[in-house]
Amino acid sequence: MDRQQALPWVHTALILFLLSPGGAIEIPMDLTQPPTITKQSVKDHIVDPRDNILIECEAKGNPAPSFHWTRNSRFFNIAKDPRVSMRRRSGTLVIDFRSGGRPEEYEGEYQCFARNKFGTALSNRIRLQVSKSPLWPKENLDPVVVQEGAPLTLQCNPPPGLPSPVIFWMSSSMEPITQDKRVSQGHNGDLYFSNVMLQDMQTDYSCNARFHFTHTIQQKNPFTLKVLTNNPYNDSSLRNHPDMYSARGVAERTPSFMYPQGTSSSKMVLRGMDLLLDCIASGVPTPDIAWYKKGGDLPSDKTKFENFNKALRITNVSEEDSGEYFCLASNKMGSIRHTISVRVKAAPYWLDEPKNLILAPGEDGRLVCRANGNPKPTVQWMVNGEPLQSAPPNPNREVAGDTIIFRDTQISSRAVYQCNTSNEHGYLLANAFVSVLDVPPRMLSPRNQLIRVILYNRTRLDCPFFGSPIPTLRWFKNGQGSNLDGGNYHVYENGSLEIKMIRKEDQGIYTCVATNILGKAENQVRLEVKDPTRIYRMPEDQVVKRGTTVQLECRVKHDPSLKLMVSWLKDDEPLYIGNRMKKEDDSLTIFGVAERDQGSYTCMASTELDQDLAKAYLTVLGRPDRPRDLELTDLAERSVRLTWIPGDDNNSPITDYVIQFEEDQFQPGVWHDHSKFPGSVNSAVLQLSPYVNYQFRVIAVNEVGSSHPSLPSERYRTSGAPPESNPSDVKGEGTRKNNMEITWTPMNATSAFGPNLRYIVKWRRRETRETWNNVTVWGSRYVVGQTPVYVPYEIRVQAENDFGKGPEPDTVIGYSGEDYPRAAPTEVKIRVLNSTAISLQWNRVYSDTVQGQLREYRAYYWRESSLLKNLWVSQKRQQASFPGDRPRGVVARLFPYSNYKLEMVVVNGRGDGPRSETKEFTTPEGVPSAPRRFRVRQPNLETINLEWDHPEHPNGILIGYTLKYVAFNGTKLGKQLVENFSPNQTKFSVQRADPVSRYRFSLSARTQVGSGEAATEETPAPPNEATPTAAYTNNQADIATQGWFIGLMCAIALLVLILLIVCFIKRSRGGKYPVREKKDVPLGPEDPKEEDGSFDYSDEDNKPLQGSQTSLDGTIKQQESDDSLVDYGEGGEGQFNEDGSFIGQYTVKKDKEETEGNESSEATSPVNAIYSLA
Repeated sequence: MDRQQALPWVHTALILFLLSPGGAIEIPMDLTQPPTITKQSVKDHIVDPRDNILIECEAKGNPAPSFHWTRNSRFFNIAKDPRVSMRRRSGTLVIDFRSGGRPEEYEGEYQCFARNKFGTALSNRIRLQVSKSPLWPKENLDPVVVQEGAPLTLQCNPPPGLPSPVIFWMSSSMEPITQDKRVSQGHNGDLYFSNVMLQDMQTDYSCNARFHFTHTIQQKNPFTLKVLTNNPYNDSSLRNHPDMYSARGVAERTPSFMYPQGTSSSKMVLRGMDLLLDCIASGVPTPDIAWYKKGGDLPSDKTKFENFNKALRITNVSEEDSGEYFCLASNKMGSIRHTISVRVKAAPYWLDEPKNLILAPGEDGRLVCRANGNPKPTVQWMVNGEPLQSAPPNPNREVAGDTIIFRDTQISSRAVYQCNTSNEHGYLLANAFVSVLDVPPRMLSPRNQLIRVILYNRTRLDCPFFGSPIPTLRWFKNGQGSNLDGGNYHVYENGSLEIKMIRKEDQGIYTCVATNILGKAENQVRLEVKDPTRIYRMPEDQVVKRGTTVQLECRVKHDPSLKLMVSWLKDDEPLYIGNRMKKEDDSLTIFGVAERDQGSYTCMASTELDQDLAKAYLTVLGRPDRPRDLELTDLAERSVRLTWIPGDDNNSPITDYVIQFEEDQFQPGVWHDHSKFPGSVNSAVLQLSPYVNYQFRVIAVNEVGSSHPSLPSERYRTSGAPPESNPSDVKGEGTRKNNMEITWTPMNATSAFGPNLRYIVKWRRRETRETWNNVTVWGSRYVVGQTPVYVPYEIRVQAENDFGKGPEPDTVIGYSGEDYPRAAPTEVKIRVLNSTAISLQWNRVYSDTVQGQLREYRAYYWRESSLLKNLWVSQKRQQASFPGDRPRGVVARLFPYSNYKLEMVVVNGRGDGPRSETKEFTTPEGVPSAPRRFRVRQPNLETINLEWDHPEHPNGILIGYTLKYVAFNGTKLGKQLVENFSPNQTKFSVQRADPVSRYRFSLSARTQVGSGEAATEETPAPPNEATPTAAYTNNQADIATQGWFIGLMCAIALLVLILLIVCFIKRSRGGKYPVREKKDVPLGPEDPKEEDGSFDYSDEDNKPLQGSQTSLDGTIKQQESDDSLVDYGEGGEGQFNEDGSFIGQYTVKKDKEETEGNESSEATSPVNAIYSLA
C-alpha cells in the first residue's frame, strides 16, 4: 500500500489573472500598446494538397493591428488573387482551391506583419510546402541470384516524398517479412540479410512506402530470390539447429560490415534531436552486435537498443553526447569493430529572450537578446520590421551587441523591436515592444474575493495590478499597519503573496495596496482555512486467487463544509465500475476476480480544494501464460532437445511443464502426453520412437491450474526400424459354437516404428503338434471358422512393418466357441437347516457334457404356498448360484412355514443346461415379524390407549403378543411391566400412575418358536398446560350455569329426538341420511363420516358391523354398537382366522367406557348424544 498526498488545488476560483512569481507584467487591453504576435504557423509548414491552405497569424494591440504579408521577401498582394483571403480581425491567410488551382503554385516563404500606430510585429518566416507522395518508377527486376550463406542487401530507394515516407517490407501477397537478427530492415529502408538461407526464397520481397498526409501506400515491384545451394533438401527441422550451417554445407565466415561500410564513419546530429546509429554485419553464423562509447559509458537514461541490437538510439542529445561510438560484431569465427565519430551541432537556442519593456516618461530600460548555438549564432536587431541601421536615429537609444539600452525615454520612443539570431542550422526571431505610459495604479482582479485553502499547505495570494511607473505593492492583514513580508510570508516582484504554511490563525482579510507617484489602488481577499482531506484507513496490498471476492477499504476524514467525492483509479486510469464491482462510501468490492483485475488500485478522496490518494496493489494468482518460441535442437535418431521460453506465471510459480506430442499418421490432430518436467527448466531432452513425425507443444502448470498449450513446434520425423514389441492383450474366444475370434490391442504410432504396420496371426490346436495356420491382418481381430466346440488353441500375434518383423511373440491359449451343457445335476438332496435356509447336495456332471467352461451350478426355486390358510404368496422364481465345479451349497433367505419347489442346472459361457428333477421341501415355523402400525394415543391425562395390527409375516401360527412397558421421567426409570395378550387382541389401555411420567412400550408377536422383532413407541412429552379436551370440559361447565344455554340445549334435544325418529325409519330401509346438514351438535373431530355429513348403514359382509363407531384415530371399533352383545355384559373384538372361521373370544366391557366424559368418539353415536344431554 502506497500513500500519495496530492498537491492542493490552489483556489482556482480566485485567480483570474495568473502570474508566475517573476513573470512580466501585461498591459491591460484598454490601454494603448504596440502589436504582439499571439499565434502563428510553424516554421516548416507542410500542407495536404487535397485541402485548402491555412497560414495562421494572430496578434493583439490597441488600437487593433492591421496585417499584411510578404512572400519570398516581397509584398504579397492578397487583393489580386481571388483564391487568397484574410480572415476578419485576423492576419490568417486562407487559400481556397474549391474552384481549381494547383497548391504547388503557392509554395514559398511567408512572413506576417501586424501593425498599428505604435509599431510593427513580425511572425517567423513560414516555409510553405505541399506534401508529395510520388509513384514508384516502373522497373522490371530480374531475380536476385545468391549463394546460400552469402550476405545480401535489397535496396528500397523510395521516391522522394514530403515528408519522408515510412518504409516497411512485405511480400507481394501483403504478408509481413519476418525479421530477426539475421534478416532485418535498416533505417535507410534497405533490407539486409546477414546470410541467405534456402528458406529465404520461399517468398518474394516488396518495399512499401506509406505517406503521412495522403494516407497512401506505394509498393515497389517485388524482388525474387534464387538461392544456389549444395543441399537442395529444405529440412525445416534444421532451421533452428545450432549447427544448421554445417548441416547444410554452408561455410562459416568471420563478420564484415554491410552498413556502414569500412571501419569508421562520422555522424552529425543537432542538439535536442535523437541520435540514431546503425550497425549491420554479415557473417556465418549470424553475428551478435554490441555497442560502446570510447572513454565512458553509454547514457543509460537516454539509450535504447533497437532492431535486434543493430541500432543505437540516444534521445534528446546534448553537447556532452559528442564523441566516438563503436559497435562490435562477433561470431564464433571472430569479431570486427566499426567506429562512428559523433558531432553535436546546435541551432540557436535562447539564453535570455527579450521581454516587453514598459516605462514611464524619463525612465531608463534595456532589451537583452542572448542566444547560443554551434556554431555561435549572430544577432541582428530590427525595429518595426526594418533593420535598426536604417531606422531614424534616436539619441535615447544605444546598441551594445546583444543589448539595447534606453535612457530618459519619451512617448516618441514607443516601437516594436525584433531580435533575429541565426546560424547555419536555423534561426530564432523574437518581438519585444517598448511602451511609454503614464498610468496611476489599478487593480486587475475582482474585488473582495473569497479564497478557501487547506490547512498546512503552501498557498499564494495574487493581486494582479498595473501602473506606470511600475507600482510598489504591500500586503496587510485584518487592517493592521505592518507590512506582511518575511517569516511565514514572502512577497514576489509581481506582488504575489506566498504563505509558506497555512495555519488556523492565518484565516482573515488580506489587503494589497499598489502605489506609484500618480496614486494608489487596493483590493481585499478573505482567506478561509479548511481541514485537509485524509484517508485514515487505506486499502492494503492483497494476493488473491482468481474467482474469489476481494474488498479494498478506503475510509476518509474531511472538512464537513466541503463536499467529498470518492473515486477509484486502476493503473492510474479511471475505474469503470461494472457488474462485478460494487462501490460503497468506504470500500470497493470485486466479485469473481479475474486476471484482468490485477493492478494498482488508487482511492482518490477529493473536495473542491484538495485530495488525498492511497494506492494498493491487487495481485491475482492465475494460470500461467502459454510457453512460446519452441525450438528443436540436438537432433538425433532417437532423441531431440526441446527448448521453450516460459510465459508469465501470473504470480504463482510454475511447478511443472507437461510436454505433449502429436503425430500425423495414426491419430492426426490428437495430442498425447509425452513427459513431465519440473517448472525450473525450460529445456529437455525427449526420447523418441522410430518412424514418427513428431510435433510438440508445452503446457505450464502452477498451483492455480494449467496454461493453454503453446503453439506447436516444427515437425521432426525419426527414421524407421522393425517393431521392438508385439501387440498386447491377445485373446482367443468363441463368439459362436463353431468359431474362435482372435483379438488384440493394436499398437500405437510410437510403437509402430515404420510404415504399413500389420500383424501376422498364427494358430493351431493345442497338443496336436499340427502345423501353424497363419494370416496377415491390418486390423485388430481375426475370426477362425469351422472349429470344434470348446477346443484349446495356441495363438501367436507378431507385429511387422516395411522394415521387418517384431520379436518372436508369446504363445497364448484360446478356446473355440461353447455350446449349451448337455446334462443336468443328479441326485439332488435337500436338508432343511432352519426356518430360512436349506442345504443342497448333488452329483457333478461329467466334463465332456459341459461343452464349454463350467461357470457355476445354479438352483432355481420358488415359494409354492404358505402353511397358513388363505395367505397369498408370490410364486416368483428366484435363483442361487454356486460358482465353480462344486457338489454342495446353501440356499438362504427363505420364508418360514412355506412349501417350496427347486430345480438345478449347470451353467457355462453359452447359458443354462437342462433342468434337474423338481424337488419339494417345507420350511418350519419361525418367529414373526414386528406388529404393524403400532400406535400410542392419549385421550386424557389418566389413560394411554395402544393399538396395533397383525405382523405382515406371521411365519407360523401366532400364539399371542407380549407387551413390555416402563415409565420414565428424565433419567429415572420405573419398574418394567409385562402383559401377554391373545393372538386376536389388537388394543390395550394403560392407566397412568401420574400425569407427568412418560412411557416406553415394546410390543412383539409370538409363535411356538419364540418372540419376533419388537415394535417400540413412546408417549409424547407432556404439555405445559391442560389438554384441549380438559379445557373444553371446563368451559362447558362454566357455560352450563347460564340460563340461555339451558334453553338452547332443550331446543336442540327436541330437534335431535325428531331427527332420530326419521333416522330409524331410514335405517329400516337402508341408505344414507344427512345428520349434520342443519344442526349444531358437535361431532368428534376424528369422525370419518363428518366429511360428507352422513352415516352409512349396510348389511354387506365387507362393511363394518351395524352401530360400530370410530376410535380416536379413525379406525373401526367392532362389537360396540348400541345393539351388540356388549349390552348383555359380553363383548369382544371379532377376529377371523386365516381360513375365515371366527376364533375371537368375548371380553367384558367396562361401564366406564360408555360414560367416559364428553369425548368426541362418544358423540358420534346418536344414542350417546342423547345420553350426554340427559
